[in-house]
Amino acid sequence: MKRLVAFAPVVAFVLLLAGFAVGLGRDPSLLPSMMIGKPVPTFDLPAVRAGDAGLKSAQLSGEPMLLNAFASWCVACEVEHPMLMRLKAEGVPIQGLDWKDEAADGAQWLLENGDPYQKAGNDVTGRAGIDLGVSAVPETFVTDRRGNIRYRHVGAITPEVWSKTLGPLMARLKAES
Repeated sequence: MKRLVAFAPVVAFVLLLAGFAVGLGRDPSLLPSMMIGKPVPTFDLPAVRAGDAGLKSAQLSGEPMLLNAFASWCVACEVEHPMLMRLKAEGVPIQGLDWKDEAADGAQWLLENGDPYQKAGNDVTGRAGIDLGVSAVPETFVTDRRGNIRYRHVGAITPEVWSKTLGPLMARLKAES
């Protein structure tokens, strides 16, 4: 019995090392979403830009598109923004969710930096983002023509992310349409 007690710390240490080794082998940018395969949660957000109609969850169907959560206070959103502008120029449909931000601040940010969004809704309370599972901005969801979430990307969309992951997925979803 004393032998077992003497080896317990060694066994615990080996198990701890094994756990760390498994964790190091995983991609930390991959955050699973419970929303994959499910319809976009219902929301009806006021407009970010004055004079616009805002954004409703029902508008996220009909064709594959991106729903991009952003904010005027988000530094990583500034890094991502040129890529979103490029995607808009290429004809990729993008809707915006201004998360935990004042509409006037979001509108000013879009005015100064360019507006890649067909529609942009203001989620000042963060409720729509919570229902989607947004953990931080920027975060982008790919929806199919039926309005189901097919993929969630956490972080800025870079040319590499677009060419290796999001672009091929959008092409597949368009082919399904």
